[in-house]
Amino acid sequence: MNIELNGITFRYELDGPEGAPWIVFSNSLTTDVTMWDHEVAQLKDRYRILRYDTRGHGQTEASPAPYSFDVLIGDVIGLMDAVGVDKAHYVGLSLGGMTGLGVAIEHGDRLLSLAACDARPFANPEWAAPWVDRIAIAREKGMEALVEPTVARWFTEDFQKEPANAPVLDHVRKMIRETSVDGYTGCAGALQGLNYLPRLGEIKVPSLFMTGASDGSTPPECSREMQAGVPGSECVIVDPASHISNLENPEQFDAALFAHLDRASA
Repeated sequence: MNIELNGITFRYELDGPEGAPWIVFSNSLTTDVTMWDHEVAQLKDRYRILRYDTRGHGQTEASPAPYSFDVLIGDVIGLMDAVGVDKAHYVGLSLGGMTGLGVAIEHGDRLLSLAACDARPFANPEWAAPWVDRIAIAREKGMEALVEPTVARWFTEDFQKEPANAPVLDHVRKMIRETSVDGYTGCAGALQGLNYLPRLGEIKVPSLFMTGASDGSTPPECSREMQAGVPGSECVIVDPASHISNLENPEQFDAALFAHLDRASA
């Protein structure tokens, strides 16, 4: 489904029975709504689910770069308003998880719970610096040049070597290729300015911070740092997994996520 919102056309999907508690799923950089297919298939009997392609990703239009987290948060709240979502459990991974931190801080009254997966609260200089080169590559050579380096960072070597995992990796490659350059560079610009660390204590909803044990971009210490900053929150390390932990180790990821949703719904 498509909707005009905040100056662009968004693609969104709705699943599950009307009247059930809401979940909002938000995708990572260079992916789309389909990264959540496995989770939605298991949750749609009990929850009403809103998924959307982030600005400039999948089938959602791009606006000119750069973006900010205020823009990305505004997209989430605008979609919730347009679809009729009063309050929701929010589940985001990587960029989606970091957007979720902002939603929980700025619009905590709209959330039932937060799951920020493979995320971090702050862009330190060492983490922000590589985005300069990645943005330049995208602009000069297109998204194809980022496909294999991104896959190499996102999944453990063992996962990449297993022939049975080829369909997952090929689907990820397809999503990266289909991301617009403006969408990629716009969101990468937002990531360079990430700084929710001083405000983590403002998050009051039940929160889960989860990451892959081998995630080099948002390593376990980031989830532990967020857990320390948000009173009563939980931290789960998915092992084995790297950055896209729900695709690499869905069994562990889903068990932790579903338990979190159950607790927050009790």
